[in-house]
Amino acid sequence: MLFDHSPLSYRELHTPRLTDAPALFASHSPKQNHILAALPGADFERVLPYLEPIAMPPGWVVHGAGQRQGRLYFPTEGIVARLCETETGATAAFAFTGNEGVIGVASFLGGESMPSQAVVISPGFAYRLNTRLLTSEFEHDGPLPQLLLHYTQSLLAQTWQIAACNGRHSLEQQFCRLILSFLDRLPSNELVMTQELISAMLGVRRESITEIAGKLQRAGEIHYRRGHIAVLDRSGLEVRACECYRALRRDFDRLQVGRSAPGSQTRQ
Repeated sequence: MLFDHSPLSYRELHTPRLTDAPALFASHSPKQNHILAALPGADFERVLPYLEPIAMPPGWVVHGAGQRQGRLYFPTEGIVARLCETETGATAAFAFTGNEGVIGVASFLGGESMPSQAVVISPGFAYRLNTRLLTSEFEHDGPLPQLLLHYTQSLLAQTWQIAACNGRHSLEQQFCRLILSFLDRLPSNELVMTQELISAMLGVRRESITEIAGKLQRAGEIHYRRGHIAVLDRSGLEVRACECYRALRRDFDRLQVGRSAPGSQTRQ
């Protein structure tokens, strides 16, 4: 199993601890998360004292399948994948979240858990918020609930599009769609990611990913070395990718354009 849940698992050995708050607040502002950045000034200031900075190391299971989601996580950097895992240990990813979104949507959708796990695939940081504090926000229908529900709608659209892609398009197209979606959420053209991890997210054998990565490297579109993938020709990958990536990108862009809450004036 790639994401082990045993007593001495990678997850537990690398469970993040709250770091020195002032230092982390200085280097990773909550407003690096687009949802928090869209809150009007008064609403942001009301939530700010309850936001806890936390590191997200690679492989950390933010929440497991069926686990109660008592906190919201607002990433400011990094990528979290939502994965389903079978009894045999096979996995497949159906959605990804970077600093455009939030982890823990089950907590405000009427349930407390999801049949999937959320795993950090690209390291970074987040701010977490106890979901008990959401009750009053939802009672007066403030901007935070609106932003959370807006993101959830986009998350559902992403899930449906990836499910269609996995069932209809070639593995090469899926690979290119995956890499491009990661680039949309990262500050550079280089991914720190193993072929084993990519194969787990696409639900295929590692050898299949090795073959595709080799083909793209020979074409001069990527450069791969021991867990690092540098994209050299993004336009080439976009040509190879199916229409699913373009649909995902359009929705991703719409999410950014429509992010401002009514009457918000985001403080810089």
